[in-house]
Amino acid sequence: MMATVAPSPQRSFFGLAPALIWGYVAIAFFMTGDGLEQAFLSDFLVTEQGFSTGEVSSLFTVYGLVVAIAAFASGVLAEYFGPKRVMVAATIMWIVFHAGFMAFGVMSHNFAMMMLMYAIRAIAYPLFVYGFVVWISYAAPQNKLSSAMGWFWAAYSIGVGVFGSYLPSYLIPAIGPVITMWGSIIFIAIGGILAGFLVSGKGPDIEGPRTLAGLGRTLAHTIALPFKNVQLAYGMTQRIINQISLYAFIVMMPIVFVRDIGFSQETWLQLWGLVYLVTVFTNLMWGVLGDRIGWVRTVRWFGSIGMAVSTLLLYFLPATFGPNAWLTGAAVVLFGIAIAAYVPLSALMPALEPNHRGGAVALLNLSAGLSQFVGSLIVTICWGWLGTAGTVIVLAAIYLLGFALSFKMKVDQSALTSELEAVDAERTRADAAA
Repeated sequence: MMATVAPSPQRSFFGLAPALIWGYVAIAFFMTGDGLEQAFLSDFLVTEQGFSTGEVSSLFTVYGLVVAIAAFASGVLAEYFGPKRVMVAATIMWIVFHAGFMAFGVMSHNFAMMMLMYAIRAIAYPLFVYGFVVWISYAAPQNKLSSAMGWFWAAYSIGVGVFGSYLPSYLIPAIGPVITMWGSIIFIAIGGILAGFLVSGKGPDIEGPRTLAGLGRTLAHTIALPFKNVQLAYGMTQRIINQISLYAFIVMMPIVFVRDIGFSQETWLQLWGLVYLVTVFTNLMWGVLGDRIGWVRTVRWFGSIGMAVSTLLLYFLPATFGPNAWLTGAAVVLFGIAIAAYVPLSALMPALEPNHRGGAVALLNLSAGLSQFVGSLIVTICWGWLGTAGTVIVLAAIYLLGFALSFKMKVDQSALTSELEAVDAERTRADAAA
């Protein structure tokens, strides 16, 4: 049975529902732990562990593929079993397989075990964070859903980027990269405890027994959605495009900025953290503005065009003028502003299928995971062939394709509010009849 939609809480601050506040805090802690190694892992594996750039890029590519699959499953599982259960299970899985990644992979210098453990750990991250997106789609004010998603991405950025990048810049010189990576378990555990005990927002209604057959039917229905509604396919494509530069740069730039351009590792980590520091504010800004000026318009002009320009600047400015932190920092700020302009997609997708919003969020999550896979894959394919400059140009060109695609996108921003009003009206009639 498809879950019904409960009335959304009326009190909120720019879409921030009080019942979900601890969930946003949990996301910030969890993503701090998950992102703690992202800005230095590739450089650490190449420089200190002696692995090739090809091996490292393949590690990130496999990770991204697993994230994409798990991201899709997260929406379906959160709808079917409930977001809280999924988030708690994800916490346990992350801790267990991160310990395996460190003990049997990194500390044993065993690339096969690193690949295996890192890939399995990749399942946990989207289950936790995107399971919470499903929770938001039910519990947040429906007429301010883009704003509510802006809060989510702000919390995400605080974790993965601000603390996830700035903390290592101070911890690595003091305790080294290996102990720093072990320390991420602390943040993951705190995030899981907060999600498991303190979040109280209304989620999807779970009725009847949970069976594998029922889960299979839900999964099949979700897979069929973009074939029935082409607008969902357009939205998925835009979400894939959204972060391809981000994930491509995670693979390339720790090496390029430090080895080729001449930044110190500490400066690079602080510059990369600035991307996320900016998005803490711009995620919320674009969420609120998207509700007012239009979701598609925000993605088209500020997301697609903004990312095409800032992707080029983020590499070519330091490549031309050298390790100038201030000039590069300006490009980083523009990059952070532009990448956040895709936030309205998190509201757009459920609005395209208001009666199947869990499935729509699952497709959005799949696309977010594919963004990581595609970004890493582009590096794997293009970096050795076209070099850094050619790879960056390819990434910028993809954003221009997204700009063209945006003119085919149509969405009714009032769809979720209208659907909620219809449910309330039906309940009122049922109560009157009783």
